[in-house]
Amino acid sequence: MLKLLFELMKNAKRSDREIAKIIGVSQPTITRMRQRLEKTAIVDYTVIPDWTELGFEIMATTLLKAKGLPEAMQKAKKWTQENPNIVFAAAGEGMGMDYSLISFHKNYSDYANFVDNLKAIWADNLQDVQSFLMATGGERTVKPLSLKYLEKTWDEMG
Repeated sequence: MLKLLFELMKNAKRSDREIAKIIGVSQPTITRMRQRLEKTAIVDYTVIPDWTELGFEIMATTLLKAKGLPEAMQKAKKWTQENPNIVFAAAGEGMGMDYSLISFHKNYSDYANFVDNLKAIWADNLQDVQSFLMATGGERTVKPLSLKYLEKTWDEMG
């Protein structure tokens, strides 16, 4: 099952027949396994584009220190869920922060507006905001964002 998952993470566009040849099982077996994975382990099929080609120059990791009652945080969480720039958001621990956001921005002005909106929405619940900005392409990118690399990590663990 994991072999199929990793093959799909490398390229989900391949047919069940192609993947069956790579893994060494029948196409109907792959189809059944894929259906099982889609019910249990696959959240979504998506692509990872060349962000620069799409006009996004910045990927930001933003850490937030927040306070307040759960009810007071609902507006901020709703904004986070509905903001199309944010591709991942979660509560967590570390560096004195409570939340982490990963977002994409066309340029620095777009990012600055994003932070201004974030501060306005989170308002009194926000104690601190720290960001790390990364170029989405070019010489500054050491390793492009992709999930295909995880297979090697799993191989090393197994």
